[in-house]
Amino acid sequence: MNFAFPPTDPVSLPIAGGDSRFPVRRIYCVGKNYADHVIEMGGDIERSEPIFFTKAAETLVQSGANIPYPPHTDNLHYEVELVVAMGPDGVFGYGVGIDMTRRDIQAKAKAKGGPWARAKNFHLSAPCSALTPADKVDLSSAHIVLRKNGDIVQHSALNKLIWSIEEIIDYLTKDMDLQAGDLIYTGTPAGVGPVKAGDELSGGIEGLERITVRFV
Repeated sequence: MNFAFPPTDPVSLPIAGGDSRFPVRRIYCVGKNYADHVIEMGGDIERSEPIFFTKAAETLVQSGANIPYPPHTDNLHYEVELVVAMGPDGVFGYGVGIDMTRRDIQAKAKAKGGPWARAKNFHLSAPCSALTPADKVDLSSAHIVLRKNGDIVQHSALNKLIWSIEEIIDYLTKDMDLQAGDLIYTGTPAGVGPVKAGDELSGGIEGLERITVRFV
């Protein structure tokens, strides 16, 4: 096949415990999936339909990276999330992700009834840990936590998801052509807040690899 110019390298994530890598196809994100976060953002916690938005695979950032503070924002927020990685036969594995959000841009978009794309889908906005195979971990009683400069800022049990992992997968399969290689950021608990240059974020879930990034 002849290309007009060289294509970019495929996007992938490391897999814990081995040398192989997970090829990333798309990133789906679930909005408003913890009641306490919905309340802190001034939303309605009544369960209706799940809310989805997307990020490009190229926005992924691996653990240990230094991330330049993004342009056109004075209010960059963290949102720690369980990440589900889909394989050919269902759930391949899990990771810990941080959905970075330019909150001031999002607020302006909401006020005008516009899309969130600039607020969510920007360069280096999707940090994600190495993936742990699903058969190596039990998340039934796991908790998710995010630390900023060593202090806990977000914490919740995963079983407090409004829409369960199974429900999210079923919805995306029927509505959005979910396939192997897709990642799902499943939503964030309460405690979202700002970061500035010099801050370090570190997210974890029992049994999974950690995600740690610094902003410069």
